[in-house]
Formats: sequence, C-alpha cells, structure tokens
Amino acid sequence: MPPNTTASTGQQPGKSGRKKGRRARLMVLVLALALIAGVTGGAYWSISTVRASFPQTKGSISLDGLSGPVDVKRDDYGIPQIYASSDEDLFMAQGYVQAQDRFYEMDVRRHMTSGRLSEMFGEGQVENDEFLRTLGWNRIAQEEYDKTLSASTKKYLQAYAKGVNAYLDGKDNKDISLEYAALGFANDYKPAKWTPVDSVAWLKAMAWDLRGNMQDEIDRALMTSRLGPKEIADLYPGYPYSRNKTIVQAGQYDEVTKTFEQSGSASTAGSSAGGSTGTASSSSTSGLQSQLAGLQDVLDDLPTAVGVNGNGIGSNSWVVAGKHTITGKPLLANDPHLSASLPSVWYQMGLHCRAVSSKCQYDVSGYTFAGMPGVIIGHNQNISWGMTNSGVDVTDLYLEKLSGDGYLYDDKTVPFKTREETINVAGGEPKKIVVRETNNGPLLSDRSPELVKVGKKASVDTAAPDRGDGYGISLRWTALDPGTSMDAVFAMDKAADWSDFRAAATLFDVPSQNLVYADTKGHIGYTLPGKIPTRASGYDGSVPAPGWDSKSRWTGYIDDDELPYEYDPARGYIVTANQAVVDRTKYPYTLTTDWGYGSRSQRINDLIQSKIDDGGKISTEDMRQMQLDNSSEIAKLLVPKLLKIDIADKNVRDAQELLEGWDYTQDADSAAAAYFNSVWRNILKLAFGNKLPKELRVKGQCLWVDPVNTTGPADQRDKVRECGEREADQAQPDGGDRWFEVVRSLMDDEKSDWWTTPKNGTRPGAANRDDLFKRAMIDARWELTAKLGKDIDTWSWGRLHRLFLKNQTLGTEGPGFLQYALNRGPWKLSGGEGTVNATGWNAAGGYGVVWVPSMRMVVNLGDLDKSKWINLTGASGHAYNAHYTDQTDKWADGELLDWSFSDGAVDESTEDTLVLRP
Repeated sequence: MPPNTTASTGQQPGKSGRKKGRRARLMVLVLALALIAGVTGGAYWSISTVRASFPQTKGSISLDGLSGPVDVKRDDYGIPQIYASSDEDLFMAQGYVQAQDRFYEMDVRRHMTSGRLSEMFGEGQVENDEFLRTLGWNRIAQEEYDKTLSASTKKYLQAYAKGVNAYLDGKDNKDISLEYAALGFANDYKPAKWTPVDSVAWLKAMAWDLRGNMQDEIDRALMTSRLGPKEIADLYPGYPYSRNKTIVQAGQYDEVTKTFEQSGSASTAGSSAGGSTGTASSSSTSGLQSQLAGLQDVLDDLPTAVGVNGNGIGSNSWVVAGKHTITGKPLLANDPHLSASLPSVWYQMGLHCRAVSSKCQYDVSGYTFAGMPGVIIGHNQNISWGMTNSGVDVTDLYLEKLSGDGYLYDDKTVPFKTREETINVAGGEPKKIVVRETNNGPLLSDRSPELVKVGKKASVDTAAPDRGDGYGISLRWTALDPGTSMDAVFAMDKAADWSDFRAAATLFDVPSQNLVYADTKGHIGYTLPGKIPTRASGYDGSVPAPGWDSKSRWTGYIDDDELPYEYDPARGYIVTANQAVVDRTKYPYTLTTDWGYGSRSQRINDLIQSKIDDGGKISTEDMRQMQLDNSSEIAKLLVPKLLKIDIADKNVRDAQELLEGWDYTQDADSAAAAYFNSVWRNILKLAFGNKLPKELRVKGQCLWVDPVNTTGPADQRDKVRECGEREADQAQPDGGDRWFEVVRSLMDDEKSDWWTTPKNGTRPGAANRDDLFKRAMIDARWELTAKLGKDIDTWSWGRLHRLFLKNQTLGTEGPGFLQYALNRGPWKLSGGEGTVNATGWNAAGGYGVVWVPSMRMVVNLGDLDKSKWINLTGASGHAYNAHYTDQTDKWADGELLDWSFSDGAVDESTEDTLVLRP
C-alpha cells in the first residue's frame, strides 16, 4: 500500500523561500513548454510531470514500520533535521527523506557499484559493468554484511532500507524523478527495492576513488617506453621534508620507533614518501605499455563515483586549539576535494534523538552520502571530525604469467578461481562473462583484449618466466577483503571523547583517511586509520610486481597501535592536506611512495602560524578566509625569473607586465593570474608534455616524434606522427604540486635536457631554461589572444577557469534537450592547482575546473550553533526544484551558511515541518 498522505504533496516553500520557489516555477514552465514543443520526438510532458517528484515537506505521512512519530524539519535551503525517539526510527526516516530528495542518484550509484549500469542505460555501459563486476564491489559488500558487520549496524542498515522502500512504495517512475520519466521513453526500467548491501557497496566506490597511487604506478610503467630511469626519477622527486611539514610532527608511535631503532633500519622502509626507487621488477615492466594503456582506457571510461577516478583527489582539514582561538575552544575546518557533480556527492542532514539514551543514541549533524545511513563528516554534541585522503598505498598491480590452466606461482601452475557473471542490458541481450582471479586478486587484463598480449619487444630480467602469450595484470587491493568501515561510521557518530573516537577509527579500514578531531572540552587530535599493507624488502608498491614470485606478496598489515597519531600537540594546531604523514626517517613502514608534495598544507601552516606570531586569535571567519586562500606557490617561484626575460614583441611584453606587482593570488577577475597560468601550462607542455609517451598525453593531440628504440643521428631519423590517448582531465603533466616540485628541483640546472626543445618549422628551439620560458611566454600571449581577445584589459582568470555542473548520467550522455534541462553553469572561479582554494584544473587538458572543494565547513566547538557550512549544490536532486543548486552561488563566492544544531536553533531556522507517523 502507498503511504497515507494527509497533506497536499509537492514542495511548499516557506516565507523566505518564496522568491526561489517563483524562480523554480518559471524554470519549470520554460522546460514544460520546450518539451510540449516536441523536443522529445512527440512525447508530451506536462508541468505536473516535472513537479510530480518534488518531495512533500509539510503535513504528515504514515509509514509502516515506524514505532513512533518522527519530525523532519527543513530550513530555507531544504536541509533536513530529523528528530526521533529510537535509533531504528531515526535511520528509517533518514532513508525516507534522502530518497525523497535523491533517489535517482542513489539508484544510479547502486547500479554502478554492482556493475549493473547496462540495466538502466543499455549496451553503452557493458564494458564498464564488466570491469566493475571483475572488481566485485557488490560481492564484497555482501560478504561484509553477512560476516563482518555488527548486529547493530545491520539493524540500522535494515531500518534505512525500510525507509527508502517506504518512499518507493506505490510510486510510478515519473513520481520519483524527471530522469526516470526520460528513461521511460527508451525502456521499461522500474527501480527495484533498496537493500542494506546497496548502502554498504557505496563505501567500495568511495574507497576506489581514494585508492592511493595506482595511477602513478601505471604512469611510471608507461613512461619506460620513452624515458629512462633517471628521467622518470626527475618526474617523481622526493618529498621536501625540510620545507613542507608533515602532519605528525611530535606524534605518538613510540613502540614502533623503538623497534625501528633497535634494528637499525627496517626492511619495509623502502623509499618512503615522494619519489620512488622502483626496485621491484622495474625491468619487467618496460614492455607493459600495451596492457597498461588498455587498463587506462578502462579507467578513463569508468563513471565518476566521488572523485576523478583517483586523480586529483585531495582535501584540506585542520584544527586549532582553544589557546589560539577567540572562543577559547577549538575550531575545525574541512573541505574535501572531489570531482564536481550534480547533485553534489554530499547531502547535509541532522540526525537527532529527542533524548539520547540506550534506546536512541545519536545527536549528530553533518555531511552524509545519499544512499547510506549515518553522518560521514560533521559533529555531534561532544566532538567534531574532518577527513582528508591519506594517500597511503593500498593497491598493487601484479604481473601474472598465464596459461590455459592457470597462472604461475613459485614455479607451479595454480588454477584460477573463477565465477560467471550475467550482465543484463536494457534493450539488448544479456552478456555472460567469466571473472578469473589469482592469489593476488582479479585479472583486470581480462577486461580488455588489448591487455591480454604483452608488447613484442618487452624486456624482462633473468628471474622472470618466459612470457608466452603475455603477462596478465591482477589487482591486490585492501577493499577487496570484507571490512568494518560501515561499523566505523556509526561508532564515530556517537563517540563522546578522544578514546571513543580512536576506537571508532580502528574500524575504518578502507579507505584510509587522515582524521582530525576536536571536542567541546578543548582537546584536538589526529589519527591515521586503515588497513595498510607491509611489503617485503625490495618491493615498495611503486611499480607492478612479479606475481609469480611469493617474495613479492604483502607480508601483513600495520597494527592499529603502530599507526601515527597526535593528541594536543604543544604547537596548538594540526594540518592535513594530503602531505606526508610522517618523516620517513622516523617511521619504519613505507606508507606510500607518492604523497602529495605539501604546497597546500604548508600554506595553511604558514597562515595559522603567522596569525599566532602576530599575537592574534583565530576566529571562524579567519578559518573561512584560509579556505579561500588563492595564493600560487609556483607563481612565487617562477614570476621573478619570468620578469627578467627580455621580450622584444610589444604585445608579449604587455602581457609580461601584468606580472609586475602581482601578489600571486588567483582571483577570478585577475588578468595576471590568467596570463601566469597560461605561461605555466606552456612551460609544462614544452619541457615535459611533448616528451611523454602517447599513453599519457591528451587524446587527439598529435606530435611528430622519433620512433621508439631508434638510433643514429637525430637529423637522419624519420619522424612518426603520434597522437595522445588519454582523456583531458586525466592526462600529464597535470600541473599539480608534484610538477611544482619537478620544476623547483630543475630551476638551478639551466641547461638541463628538460629545458631543451627542437626547432619546429619557423619556431626556434630552446637551448636552456630561459629560452624555454621565453617561448612559453610568447605562446601564452597568443593562446590567450585566441581565447580571450587581443585586449589584455579584458582578460580574467575566471573567463578561463569555469565550472560546469553536469548531471552524471543523462546530463553527460543524454540528448541535448535533457543536458540543457539537467545541467547548470558556468561559474567563473578563483583558485587553482596547489592552492588552499583548490579548484583543480588539468594543465595538459585546459583551464576548465575538474575538481573542487565539494563542501566547506567550520565547526565552532565553543558554540556549535555558530558553526558554518556550505554544499557545492543543494539538498535536492530534482532539476527545477528550488534546492537543486541554491547553495552554488554562495559556494562560488566563498560564503558559508549558518549551521543550526541545538533544538532552539533548529526551530528558529525551520521553514517546513513534515511528521512521519506509524
């Protein structure tokens, strides 16, 4: 039976939301008129079709399964605060309300995580489904639910699913979302009921996008076709420990350090952070270009989950103790950097027990994932926490010697572990695939014919077996083992102090995150949780390892009590922004070879310390301003050099003069920022991009190059035309802070081969650094002339650096009218790569924004009601609802909204109240 509705349905704006409501109604009318005009090929959509899925936000609704009434109070931005008297009612209501706003998004996500996108979108998604079935996220999620999760967690997951299904009960597709109405023209798809495993599987997608250095592992192996070991090492310099501070500076890992000191060194230490020895099977990887390029093709095509498929993933989070704040209590800031999506990956919500007790244990507010119960980042009545990606290496690619019967392992052939999967296809015939696994993990190479064969000229070391029909590639990844991260979410949500929080963090095994902490009693802390592998001597996870050798396998995992943490450090603040967690000389384990290089983290450290040194106290507003800092660290290094270069062309000289007196901030209206970033992009292209193999360069960008493995005088070689193969937002050099460090390390070597370029037609070559910089300045001037016009007075960074928000399914792949209906933008943004205000762009591909601070929050532990927050989009996933993108303008301007938490503050901000009744 459908829910018993005792009030009229549909969105009902409150008194201060009427203007937005009128705007939404006008947009609905425009859309409806367009659809009636025939853009759907004769199909008729009325205004009521467009509005049918808008949520009811007032009155009451009866739901089977509730034990008591639940209040859903929404503010002027449609953000819900839920009040219940039992845990099960609380999470059931969460499922119902999130489904009201975001069910289509939830449904797409569960189809992605289970490898069933073809059921919704047809044969174009079959290859993606094959890859995702091979990874087996949903299968592992089912194992977690059956074997590892606690009874209470299962109870909450069941309650959440019950709430989602109560929303679905009795609804036609058009009553759920506009997208389903559109899909109805192509197939007869009908959403299935929600299950607890659907929620658990989403954590696997989160882990995939935050999986560590797998992309660098692929890239280093691909580089071997054109670059030697010394050149590759140049492009992966060591972490600058002397300049950029680690997260843990005086942390507690004494037992580990003692063991480390007793042994004199640790065989597991490897090369540690930043830079890679590549000692493991480096010669064996030189012929893997065809396999790894094929794997990269698959990765490029995968739908975005919460990030840019592993590239560009970062975040800022820091906490300041009360001795340095105006309130005398800690302040905590967080802004995770993820790919821009519409709706935002985050959903703001409060989950409140009317009275906290053993029956109802939660009073928590923050950012949730639609489709999953609990709060991921936020605060409860006692503590607050934030997250950034730790970047620790939890994935390894293995080369596998295959035969018809199995794979080679310690000189014996071992049979594959296999399973058959059936992929159902909307409008087509089902497809069956066989997934093969070695003792390292699933064979990713089975998912692309290109990956099955090894390059003919592959060179291998003497210990490697004959490659026969080629090496396969398997994946070892911690997330492919059942874990307890879902337990961790609920444990953190009700943690009362540091001890509770640390205990909860030990359950957060995948993905490994930097967790910062603050509480109302004045304490601050940091802990690194996660299931982090240890490796044998000689293997550091930087390049694919030989799967046929048992010595290459993981040797275990770092114990929880050996992982780094800090609690109330004397300096009074902790900063995490994807930099190295610990100094490699003070910790015995290799956490990764590929940290972020610390440009953002050090800038935040400097901003906090300068405020302290000036004798000031830090406020919530100061924390907000730090989040918006646009200072470019690479500009500070390069601009003094660029200003010394003699430029003859007046037009180029005019552009050069923009840099005189520039303060290195990348504001949206800055002409200097536009020109500098174009110069930076052209420096990278000339010095590095044109020298990388085609597998790393932008798809369709072609060069005349020497064939691989050619010899003889350069002027006697026949050039070949070679075109890039990678998607623009995944290509190299991407211009991030690794490239900052590459250029910094080469600055004093003015005649390095990296600074040289050949003559190209009438374009002179570069013989040294300054020649190349001059060429880049000239090219940048004419590139911006073409893009922005000849008059430099009209230039601005925001005209280049624009954000488009796209619905992640029909907004990218649907017909033009649907993309117009579902997508929004552009917004002209400040910020850039390596800045605290990290609006990321890929220098190889262009200036457009590819990842962003997906939300921002500042929590005031002195008065939680004075905390602030903002989301990238809005609460609603319904196009033309008033809350679809109603936070985006403020987000783009760097504003934060009031974040009500106490009963009185929530009541004061409430616009609509819906009562869910048994």
